[in-house]
Amino acid sequence: MNEANSVLVYADGAASPNPGRGGYGVVIIHEGNRREFSGGFRATTNNRMELMGTIVGLRTCQSINRPGGEKPSVVLYSDAKYVVDMFNGGYASQWRANGWTRNKGRDKACNPDLWAELLTLAEQYDLRMEWVKGHASNVENSRCDELAVAARQGDDLPPDPGYEAPSLSDLPVIRQATFLDCLNC
Repeated sequence: MNEANSVLVYADGAASPNPGRGGYGVVIIHEGNRREFSGGFRATTNNRMELMGTIVGLRTCQSINRPGGEKPSVVLYSDAKYVVDMFNGGYASQWRANGWTRNKGRDKACNPDLWAELLTLAEQYDLRMEWVKGHASNVENSRCDELAVAARQGDDLPPDPGYEAPSLSDLPVIRQATFLDCLNC
């Protein structure tokens, strides 16, 4: 993969406290053009925002066309070892193959809604994920952090549906009353 011809995506996430108000920031550089994106949620986690940053970056790249239907080359930079290591190591793909469980089915994988979208988006690209040291000398990573922090400090932040709204499998089972139960009502 030639980085000079690639779309460069920088992504970061933040939550404070963790869990708490969260935001993500994204910088995309392609063919001399630079774009920035950010957003936030009223209650979420840092890991969810790190994932959301990568997802927003990859969603944005969907409009890039290559001659002959070739997959666009994307280099995604993140300071989240959680995201980079779980993606590059194939762990997230294993969780998906195992019904979003890990440790041989003993534990639920965290953030399956976001991992599912990230893995689906990743299939559309010739994607390379790279870890960068956070809050260091990488100008674009620092800018993403600024965007993420500003986004989480915004007013009227929406809910993070994957964090605030439990999935159906997490809800308690409620026994329905039968006709016989109601005879004594």
